[in-house]
Amino acid sequence: MAGAARSGRRRGIEFPGWDATISHILAEAEVAEEPVWGMRHDAIGTHGLSRMDDGKTVRIMVTEREVGRADHPTLRDLSECLMAHYGTDFGVHSPLHISRFTDMARQAASYRKGRVLLAGDAAHVHYPAGGQGLNLGVQDAFNLGWKLAQVVKGISPDSLLDSYQAERHPVGALVLRNSLAQVALRRQDDRSKALAESASELLRMEAPRKRFAGMMSGLDIRYDLGEGHPLVGRRMPDLDVVTAEGTKRVFTLMHSGRPLLLNFGMPGGSDAERLADKVQVIDASFDGTWELPVIGEVGAPTAVWVRPDGYVAWVGESSWEGLEEALATWVAAPRRT
Repeated sequence: MAGAARSGRRRGIEFPGWDATISHILAEAEVAEEPVWGMRHDAIGTHGLSRMDDGKTVRIMVTEREVGRADHPTLRDLSECLMAHYGTDFGVHSPLHISRFTDMARQAASYRKGRVLLAGDAAHVHYPAGGQGLNLGVQDAFNLGWKLAQVVKGISPDSLLDSYQAERHPVGALVLRNSLAQVALRRQDDRSKALAESASELLRMEAPRKRFAGMMSGLDIRYDLGEGHPLVGRRMPDLDVVTAEGTKRVFTLMHSGRPLLLNFGMPGGSDAERLADKVQVIDASFDGTWELPVIGEVGAPTAVWVRPDGYVAWVGESSWEGLEEALATWVAAPRRT
């Protein structure tokens, strides 16, 4: 990484990225005076106060003038920040919690070193714009969890864990890029304001708005699982499908944590039926529209094989071709009789 990039290390794994340029104090506390509600922006940064549901606690965020402090913020620090930006601390008292966060952005160069695997904040840290960190960390854990389970159970070889780095590292890098861009757009100098106004104009258009919404939510993720139907490598839609046991949501069929093969009328048998102990095979029907975030409507498949993390590894459109290869990659090669 270039520019203001710096390097750290975690468990012998390089942790390069960017040092903090802004620092915020976040708190929930009570005040003695009626505060100035809402958000405000100045040359230092963004500040805001909002009333919480109990009617007496106030959520406070203020930007610090000093960047780089490693100590835990105190009530005095909060009071001084409020005084600096509002001319009063509103008699702040009785804090429920006080914390600090910054725009430091770092990502582990590798998510795996031998038996050490990184996920969540151990793998990446960034500014919390848009709340992307929680979704990013949860998907890290889900992507890694089912693969670890299959390796531990002897279903899959240890090499399956290499796909965790291949799939999740690019997603983390994109979130870091997105968060860095959002920090730049929040700056209050004239050049940054001009950039923010230009970005705002773009986001009034439907196509850019859909693209950024998909990126911020993580619903636009596509793992490189091969060519073919647009569903391949993407998150399976949570459809209401009709099965022998009645109408079911797709995600309820996945609660067992096992791979799922949905047959929507593909003729002939499938090799997956020989792996019934590892793969759920369910005949189903769906008469509605298949629609994916950002992309929109796609053609209806005749069979879909879904990994335990909800991502589609194989799609059948007119034959079972390619299913055996997908099973060999993600579960185990079916035994021939």
